[in-house]
Order: sequence, then structure tokens, then C-alpha cells
Amino acid sequence: MRESTWVSLLLLLLLPAPQRGGPQDGRGSPEPEPERGPLQPFDLLYASGVAAYYSGDYEGAVRDLEAALRSHRRLRDIRTRCARHCAARRPLAPPGAGPGAELPFFRAVLERARCSRSCQSQRLGGPASRHRVSEDVRSDFQRRVPYNYLQRAYIKLNQLDKAMEAAHTFFMANPEHMEMQQNIEDYKATARVEAPLVDREAKPHLESYNAGVKHYEADDFEAAIKYFEQALREYFNEDMVCRALCEGPQRFEEYEYLGSKGSLYEAIADHYMQVLVCQHECVRELATRPGRLSPIENFLPLHYDYLQFAYYRVGEYVKALECAKAYLMFHPDDQDVLDNVDFYESLLDDSTDPASIEAREDLTAFVKRHKLEAELIKSAAEGLGFSYSEPSQLLWMDRVPSGVNMDGAEVHGLSMGKKSPPKIGRDLREGGPLLYENITFVYNSEQLNGTQRVLLDNVLSEEQCRELHSVASGIMLVGDGYRGKTSPHTPNEKFEGATVLKALKFGYEGRVPLKSARLFYDISEKARKIVESYFMLNSTLYFSYTHMVCRTALSGQQDRRNDLSHPIHADNCLLDPEANECWKEPPAYTFRDYSALLYMNDDFEGGEFIFTEMDAKTVTASIKPKCGRMISFSSGGENPHGVKAVTRGQRCAVALWFTLDPLYRELERIQADEVIAILDQEQHGKHGLNINPKDEL
Repeated sequence: MRESTWVSLLLLLLLPAPQRGGPQDGRGSPEPEPERGPLQPFDLLYASGVAAYYSGDYEGAVRDLEAALRSHRRLRDIRTRCARHCAARRPLAPPGAGPGAELPFFRAVLERARCSRSCQSQRLGGPASRHRVSEDVRSDFQRRVPYNYLQRAYIKLNQLDKAMEAAHTFFMANPEHMEMQQNIEDYKATARVEAPLVDREAKPHLESYNAGVKHYEADDFEAAIKYFEQALREYFNEDMVCRALCEGPQRFEEYEYLGSKGSLYEAIADHYMQVLVCQHECVRELATRPGRLSPIENFLPLHYDYLQFAYYRVGEYVKALECAKAYLMFHPDDQDVLDNVDFYESLLDDSTDPASIEAREDLTAFVKRHKLEAELIKSAAEGLGFSYSEPSQLLWMDRVPSGVNMDGAEVHGLSMGKKSPPKIGRDLREGGPLLYENITFVYNSEQLNGTQRVLLDNVLSEEQCRELHSVASGIMLVGDGYRGKTSPHTPNEKFEGATVLKALKFGYEGRVPLKSARLFYDISEKARKIVESYFMLNSTLYFSYTHMVCRTALSGQQDRRNDLSHPIHADNCLLDPEANECWKEPPAYTFRDYSALLYMNDDFEGGEFIFTEMDAKTVTASIKPKCGRMISFSSGGENPHGVKAVTRGQRCAVALWFTLDPLYRELERIQADEVIAILDQEQHGKHGLNINPKDEL
């Protein structure tokens, strides 16, 4: 890619976008409103609220969690307003030619940076760096986890209306938590509330769109027009918000940013392309309902598709024609809409020239910018060596007509049929030998109502279960394997874990019996061989992660509980129950091929392992853990699964994930293999290597 092409496209995209939508239309740049007192970082308020919740201070939990949500919203608003304010005050113009011609451009860049820093510091009451949070906290707020704590805290305070509101808000972004819906019904029945439920984080453009569809389907076209037009104004305003938020700090996965050896223009290009890709992806984000992975197909074009027919039905043929032509900007070869254009033109009076009526102005600049971004990203991908999948290929795909005829005009809707379950890219076999004596076969895939499933008993003896449980009490740390989170899946249980390498380390140091630590290693290897043999795999099965985990019911947290210990999910893809799909893409562990759970005890209540359909609610099999029982299955979307709530006691298991790709072998397992080999050599008196096992730990 020629540098001149790169620079010209880059500078063109840095020009300020036209202001559309929202209350600022026609009034220039929005001046940020002042904030009284410094804004408290929302991550600190969140941590304080969670700590108060677990200490039983429910009033303090509500106070701090609500404050964290307000702070999060205010921070987003300040960043958006400052970005728009500074873009309008400090526009970037392409440089001319000749020596020093780029200096005015970079002066404008520096002035915008200074404007942004000054604006945010002033409105935040301190440096913006105080409000940079970890990826875990950002993820929790995206998944609305604070509302899960809030609904429990409000229940403890007997504020059922607020508990119901918080529960509904959480459920909207976490539809796999089907038990939360039961909580909401229980709250409504107890409080005798009939009012509609409120989603406190609802997206206005989606709410208006849904209202428009509802009125359209009821043939109330005047109301449908009102809501679709409102949805478009809100959509374009939310698009500006999304794009402004993309201008924050970026993550550089390949290297440390400050240690980069790239040149000035390479560094600028790298950072800017991450920002641009984020902004280009806003069309996907705005078309995706909270908690869903797949966007609404054809989302933005559908607004104009609905409007063109609604305007026709109320006799506004010019506006119908404008909207039909707007739709054709996405799908210029759509014969149905091309026919509609001819039909609407035939209805115009003689004083109106059809050629003078163009596509909607609000859309023209949007589509032009989107196409230019796509061209730039494609060029950058070729020149800078990264891969990218264009989102509009999914979001603006051609429709499948349904052919609904209304009064001489046709409206063709998008086919939203369910997708078939994911296919496993290898031959499916099972029923191979179990390799070890005393292992009892219990159920196969057919008996477990699924694909690539097996249930076995007596993989461990009672004595081995007791020994492993003893090891667990000596090596486990709260939050191990869950990024330090005490309660990663539910606030009602405590999670503890440990890896094989950690067990061997503790064994070598004498903190637990080395023989018992070795047992953890040996039984996981035994499980691997069983899975490889039973499913008759043609290639070696490698460990991708080995984790001993215990989940403990928290006292005082079990009354009126109706959530899951681990929500329904798949192990190598992102489960999307509404779309009946499982997306094999990051952050899922896409390299995992098989999973196994080896149970160590049964002296607890609840904790059943369940398989479901891809809707995440239809249970196809339920398994009660007990000592020595092992369930194994393929890791894809064909096997959604979860764990019911542990309501009393502690449930312990060895969780195992396997891969057929040696590139994704568990590094700690490789180290553990080396330690075991050295220990075996020492046991046989082979000390000549003079290697200390601790060096491998």
C-alpha cells in the first residue's frame, strides 16, 4: 500500500463527522455540563458495594452499588461530550505539500488532545487516569453484574419493587440466567405488582424500534412512523456516542506500547486502526440487544423498509419514495424495493419530478463514511498485516422475501429462521474401551439425550476421593482460576481452586503430602486416557487446562435463591440461545475439543450438573455428582451445560479441558510433566542428572 494513499485516507477520516440526532441538532458543539465535586471512580465504588454485600451491610451495598452505576453513566457522558466538543472546536484538516506542511495538522492534533484532557479533568474534578479500570470490571458492567448484587441486597431490605427492577435489568443482559426470570415472577407475586417491568439500562433506539414494529404489525402506521423516526434519531445519536467512546485507550496485544520499536507513523497507524475498527464495529454493537451475541440482521435498513411502506399507507408518497431509495443504498439490487420505487413514483402528482427526490439525507453521509472506513480498513489490513471481517456483510445482508401482499404493494421481511446446531469437524465415534478395571459404564450419548456424552462411575475410589479432598483443603485459594473473583458466577457461593503444578509445588515444599499431590496429577492423566479411548480419537488428546475447584454455599445467602451455580454455557464457543447458535470466536476457548468433570464428593445439597438444548432452558439430562463419577463430552455448542445452585455444603471436582491441537497444550501441565519425570528418576535412584525438581516449579 502506498504511503500517500494511506495518509490521504487517514486524514479524510479524521475530519469531523456531521452532527446528527439528539438535542444538539443545529446548535453547534455540545458544551459539557459541570459536575459538582470530583467524580468518584466507579470501580472503587463497585468494590466497596460488593464488600458491603458480603459483610451483610445491605444498606451500604445499595448505596455504593447505585453510586457506582451513576458514576459509570456520568463518566460515559463526560467522555462523549468532551470528544464531541473538542472535535467541533479543534477540527483536523489535511496538510498541504512542501516542507513543514504537516505541522499545522499535528498542531491541531495536539490542540485537540489538550482540549480533551482539559475538558475531562475539569468535568471529572481530577485526572482522567483515575477512572481507567480493569478489563474484569469493565466486563462486569457490560454484563450488568452490579444489578445481580443489587437485587439480592434490595430483597434483604424488603424493597421488592426495586429488587424486581434490578433483577429484570440483569436478566435482560443475561438471558441464559433463566432462573432469574423465576425470581422476577416470585417478586411480582409477593409484591402483587402488575406494572410493566423496567430495564434501567434499556437502549432508547432499540426500545423505539421495537415499539415501531409493534404498531406496524397492528396496522397503526401513524404511530409506527413516529417510533421508527424516533428510533433513527436515537440510533444516529448513539452511533456518535459509541464512536466517541472508541477514542479511549487501546490494548496492544502483541507488544507493550511504551516498549514498541515502531516508527512514528507505524505507532500512529497501529493506534488509529484499533480506534477505527472499534468505530466501524459500532454498527454491530447498535444492532445487538443486551446479552445477545448476534446482531439483528439488516437492522438499520429495516427502519427504512418499514417506513417506506408505512408512509405509503398514510398517503405520504414523497417520504415513502425517500425511504425506499434510502433502503436501496444498502441493497441497490433489491428488486422488490426497486419495484416499490416505480410504484411510488407513479403516485406522485405532475408537479413533482421523481428524479428530484433523493435518499434520506440522514443516511447519505452515514453510508458514505461507512464505505470509506471499510476501504481504509481493507487497505490497512493488506499493508499492516492483520485480518478483519466486515460487519456489514452480516448486518446489511440481502433479505429473504416473505411476499406479504397489502393493497397492491409488497413488503418483504427478513427471514429469521433458527440456525441448525453447530457441526463437529471430525468423525464422531464412541464406545471405545475404558482401559481400567472397576470403572462402571453408566450412560452413553443416546441415554443422555445428546451427542458425544458419556457418564462413568468408580473412576476414583472412596479412599482416593478422601485423599484428594484433603489435598484440596491444603492448596486451594479463593478465586484461583477465576481471576481472583470470590464469586465469579453467583454471589451466593464461594469458589476456590488450584492447578496440578501448584499441588506439586506444595507437595515438594511439604505443605501437603507429595503422594497426595501426585494423585491429583495421576487421576487427571487417567481421565485423559479414558476420554481419548472412549471417544475413539485418531490423534492424541492434550490437556488445555486442569483445575481442581470447590464451590461452597454461603450461609445466609440461600433463602429464596433461584439462580445457578454456573450459568448455561458451552466450553469452546459463545452460546447465543436466542439465535440458536454458538459462536466459535474469542473470547471463547475455541481450541477446546473435549471436557470432563471428575467428582470428589456428594455431601452437599444441590449442585447437579445439567445439559440443556441450545435455548439454555430445556434440560436434556441431569447428573447428581458423587465420589468417582465422571461426565465427559465434546466441548462445542452441541453440549450446552451448567450447574444448579449449591445450597448447602461444599461441592468439589476436578475440571478438565482437552484439545487435539498441540499448539494449545497447557503450559503448566508441561511443567508438571517435567517435575513428575524428575521425581520418578529420583525414586529409581537416577540422581546423575543433578536436577532439582524445585527448579521446574
